[in-house]
Amino acid sequence: MTSPTIEAVTTNAAPAPVGPYNQAVKAGGVLYCSGQIALDPATGAMVGGGDVEAETRQVLSNLKAVLSEAGCTPQQVVRTTVFLADLGDFAKVNALYAEVFGAGVSPARACVEVAALPKGARVEIDCIAVLG
Repeated sequence: MTSPTIEAVTTNAAPAPVGPYNQAVKAGGVLYCSGQIALDPATGAMVGGGDVEAETRQVLSNLKAVLSEAGCTPQQVVRTTVFLADLGDFAKVNALYAEVFGAGVSPARACVEVAALPKGARVEIDCIAVLG
C-alpha cells in the first residue's frame, strides 16, 4: 500500500503561521486549512482593534487566500470550526460567515467559545475542503 501524497500549501496572500505548522495541507484529495486569525498578511499585525466584525472579515479573507492558492473556492469547503472568545459575538460572526459560506450547500460546522485565542484574537476559523 502506498502512502498518499502530502503537500504543504503556502501563500503570501495569507499570514505566515505563528508556529510549527502550515497554512494548509493537501492529502488524499482533501485540503486541511489551519485556523486563521485576523493577522494582516503583509505586516503580521492583528487587525480590527478588538472589533469582532473587522477581525472576522480578515479571517475570512485569509482563509479564502489559502483556499485559492490550493485551487479551491469556499463552495468546496465541507467542514469548518469557528472559535470565539465570546459566544456573544455569534450573530455578528455568523452574518459575515454566511456571506462566504452561505451559497449552495453550507459546510458542516462547529462553533465553540474558548478561553483565549492566539495574539488576543476574538475569532479563529479553520476549514476542510474537497479538491478537484
